[in-house]
Amino acid sequence: MRRLYFFVMSLSLLLSSVSAQVPANSPLGNVEKVTANHATYTFFTTNGKAQVIVYSPNVIRIRIDKQNFAPDFSYAVVANPVSCAVKTTNSADTYTIATDSLTLRITKKPLRFTFLTKDGKIINADDPAFGTSWLGEEVTTYKTLQKGERFIGLGEHGGNLDRAGTACVNYNTDNPGYDNSSDRMYSTIPFYIGLHDKLAYGIFMDNSSRSLFNFGAGNNRFSSFTADCGEMNYYFIYNATVRNIITSYTWLTGRTPLPPIWSLGFQQCRWSYFPEADLLSTAAKFRERHIPIDMIYLDIHYMDKYKIFTWDPQRFPDPKQMVDNLKKMAMHLAVIIDPGVKISDHYPVYQQGLDSALFIKYPDGTNYAGQVWPGWCNFPDFTMPKTRAWWGRWVKTYADLGITGFWNDMNEIAVWGKEVPDLLNLNWDGHHTTYRQAKNVYGFQMARSTYEGAKKYMNGERPFVLTRSGYSGLQRYSAIWTGDNQAKEDHMLLGVRLINSLGLSGVTFAGMDIGGFSGNPTQSLYTRWMEIGAFLPMYRAHTSYGTNREEPWDFGEISEDIARRYIGFRYQLLPYIYSNFYESSQDGLPVARSLAIDYANDSTIYEVDYQQEYLFGPSILVAPTKSTDALTKVYLPKGQWYDLFNDKPYAGNQSIIAESGLNQLPLYVKAGSIIPMQKLVESTAYSSGDTLFVHLWAGTEKNQYQYYEDDGTTYHYQNGNFYKRMIQYDPQNATLAFDKKEGSFATKYHVITLVLHGFTPDEVKGLTVNGNAESVSKEQIRFFTSHFIFADYGPFDTKNVLTTSFPNSDNEITVHW
Repeated sequence: MRRLYFFVMSLSLLLSSVSAQVPANSPLGNVEKVTANHATYTFFTTNGKAQVIVYSPNVIRIRIDKQNFAPDFSYAVVANPVSCAVKTTNSADTYTIATDSLTLRITKKPLRFTFLTKDGKIINADDPAFGTSWLGEEVTTYKTLQKGERFIGLGEHGGNLDRAGTACVNYNTDNPGYDNSSDRMYSTIPFYIGLHDKLAYGIFMDNSSRSLFNFGAGNNRFSSFTADCGEMNYYFIYNATVRNIITSYTWLTGRTPLPPIWSLGFQQCRWSYFPEADLLSTAAKFRERHIPIDMIYLDIHYMDKYKIFTWDPQRFPDPKQMVDNLKKMAMHLAVIIDPGVKISDHYPVYQQGLDSALFIKYPDGTNYAGQVWPGWCNFPDFTMPKTRAWWGRWVKTYADLGITGFWNDMNEIAVWGKEVPDLLNLNWDGHHTTYRQAKNVYGFQMARSTYEGAKKYMNGERPFVLTRSGYSGLQRYSAIWTGDNQAKEDHMLLGVRLINSLGLSGVTFAGMDIGGFSGNPTQSLYTRWMEIGAFLPMYRAHTSYGTNREEPWDFGEISEDIARRYIGFRYQLLPYIYSNFYESSQDGLPVARSLAIDYANDSTIYEVDYQQEYLFGPSILVAPTKSTDALTKVYLPKGQWYDLFNDKPYAGNQSIIAESGLNQLPLYVKAGSIIPMQKLVESTAYSSGDTLFVHLWAGTEKNQYQYYEDDGTTYHYQNGNFYKRMIQYDPQNATLAFDKKEGSFATKYHVITLVLHGFTPDEVKGLTVNGNAESVSKEQIRFFTSHFIFADYGPFDTKNVLTTSFPNSDNEITVHW
């Protein structure tokens, strides 16, 4: 018996020891005290504290920690709380905070948050058992899954448009060859939008450490978001529509400034164009073949042994003359700049960084070294203001040559061996932290450093900055692309979804490597990809070292002609595209708009067959499809639609079978749309003539479109030197009204040609402009034009429209019929 007693006791002690090693879920506990200071409410609990800060009537911030809050600092958030009406009530069990838009009900035993509409409907609620709690340093907020809840956004992650039932890790990673199931990508945007019961909300967790978002993966009880360390810090956004939630999120984190208009043209890149003769001859071929283009890139082979801010003296002996030669061809140059600075005693970039202590360090004060293209490198600490200023001065060396495009790569940080130690120390703008917290922000701050330097030293001209890695707020400084994709049909469609997801997450200026970075596309795949690219915010073709050449003429005459036509159509659309970028700079709405923005409650848009469809701007529906599909299913949401190629009308709320042969990407225009266009040009530096073509598609509902114009290259618009006017269509009163223009900029378009689609001659008989009769002509137009017309085949045939022209005026213009 004694032996049995000792055995049982020993086993009990062993099990107790094992149990003690398992980290227990540590809850926040019950509320013990509440304090209020203006619109900030602090809840002291048994195991920590929570803070509620009302940022606006529809944006509420929640901070939760086990200890005193750290100093409030964020690279992402640029907004400050605004004064608004707030009502509170306090009882033994609950505390409520109500604004004009929503009510936050806080239970005290234990502390839990429930967000409600003004009429009492649950928008979002903590899981009643778990709320926010810790496992060691890891902090998680658990939210009750609502019936039928969908989740969209979260930036650059593969998978479906609706992320319900999946989980995503945010940990910026160099992930070449990623696929649809990859959850670790190049950038982190921890913001998503939830949808249920015709309600919409957004949650932005501003914690830059590694995070996990679980949207009901492996359970049917809760969604959750987890940060590896630090406080739970999230912003809850409520609004009636997805578009307004995006506007509120970008109010918090900033919006994309107007890019230079030339960056919206076609861009050609490969790893790599070298020597100089290869670059210049490629550029010349675009001009000789009348393929519109505005920018060409240099990858790492332009450098001297891959050292940043250097030039290979044999391959590129005279960079200034080379840039000048490109300028004569009306072409801009972008160069790649990686973060790694080669450790070399006779290298000025390294020596300056070393002498000024600008590199990331180990805790013992020695510089961290990682191996990349130049060999062993140190890495600038871009979270230190003096490093950002120093980096900007090196960017100036490129700007002084006339370079206007700056391409930041490898900034996750990517090193051979893949791993960068978490214990590294970074300045964090004087707040000091480790790489564990800084990793996801590193590329964002590199892009910021590049942008700020370029802006400072480009003599008032706007730069173009492109980054591979980033964090929420990156849109204030840079465009982004979706990294090292593959030359596959599925990857082409995945890229569309990634760009649309970035758009849902506040990032307007996004693109992918057209044609695929790795591998060699077939003729049909390249052709289809070039067609889709014409309707993306950023239009850049790029491919890897060792692949076949992938300029448009490398795929045969027909593919070259199709590419030329689609690129050309994009250039005709530049007044529309640029106006849409202006809108985005004001309200944060993306240029490539997932259908979930305007049709969030339409379940069909989430189906696998239709989830990559999107609107290019407010008017053009793009239905991406594989190049191997001669016919494809297209879903047209509610409303009326026209086939872009032939103006055939369609009712909405239906799926149709569309032709999608090699030269025909399915494209549709929403009825009532107003789309400004210009004549075909081969560079934004060339004159687009004096006529603005305003295309109007007949509809039954009112619509308006804000047209915007400025010089396209400087910041003078910030001082009022712009041209802006609202164009309003009223079908019931048969009018199209141009409001009086705003701003001091003189438009380059002195004539307006109104192009009417879907109207009959009888409908516009007696058309007047400001009361004066104007003639209306029947004309044949072709959107997709080409200098080399092999045949008027398929969708490139002409179509019949009605047109009238009249002088442009800064004053109101009313067209009536």
